[in-house]
Amino acid sequence: MCATCGCGSRDVLIGGKRPARRGGALAFRASGSGTHAHDSANPAQLRIVQVERDLLAKNDEHAGANRRQLAGQGIFALNLVSSPGSGKTTLLVKTIDALNGALPLAVIEGDQQTENDAARIRAAGAPAIQINTGRGCHLDAQMIEQAMQQLDLREDSLLLIENVGNLVCPASFDLGEAHKVVILSVTEGEDKPLKYPDMFRAADLMLLNKCDLLPYLEFDAGLAVEYAHRVNPDLQVIRISAKSGEGMAEWLEWIRAGCRKAVISKLAEHVE
Repeated sequence: MCATCGCGSRDVLIGGKRPARRGGALAFRASGSGTHAHDSANPAQLRIVQVERDLLAKNDEHAGANRRQLAGQGIFALNLVSSPGSGKTTLLVKTIDALNGALPLAVIEGDQQTENDAARIRAAGAPAIQINTGRGCHLDAQMIEQAMQQLDLREDSLLLIENVGNLVCPASFDLGEAHKVVILSVTEGEDKPLKYPDMFRAADLMLLNKCDLLPYLEFDAGLAVEYAHRVNPDLQVIRISAKSGEGMAEWLEWIRAGCRKAVISKLAEHVE
């Protein structure tokens, strides 16, 4: 078990359903029931490393299956990752408001407890399923596989996955997504990319969020971007605000371009 986050210590629930043997379906132990690399002080370090390798290899099998399914349906999937309180769900609601009706989409919500965020997404007009991880600190590919089956995804659509608020473990778990999108709020520290380099290295896009607050904060946006590029020189950056609308057009066009590419790739695969 992860000593800092306790992941894998409770049952995971998808769509509020419990294990079949208790009258429901689609609940299972979090994949973090092994031990993460940050337990390196453990005397049994070699065994821990092997457990982690086995865990990630199994996850990658499910992620590969997810990616093949998504590609076959022309679905563009994004894994949204951040610290808690970054404004991820608010930005997601604004994105749905802007895209709904023009682009078919669905959302998978990841939280330790409650259906609050999934309810907000549904109120915005998008189908959503909630995954509650208990004390688990991240989503994994098998959870996404099960959730996709419940969502009955449409061809040529957008799938938005809001991961559990955590900048550590989600970096290691491929879900089968096209891209990880890391959200950094200006209410956090500029040095977050240096403190959590694995996440910023794994991401393809960084949304620098809540930029409407910059006049009221001692936050150096340029320095935050510089630190992010120090970790990942290829990381794209969009400065954005769900409240003011800054950067929304660029973000939405980035999504549309990804959706177009997913459809073209699907058609090309069918032709071959």
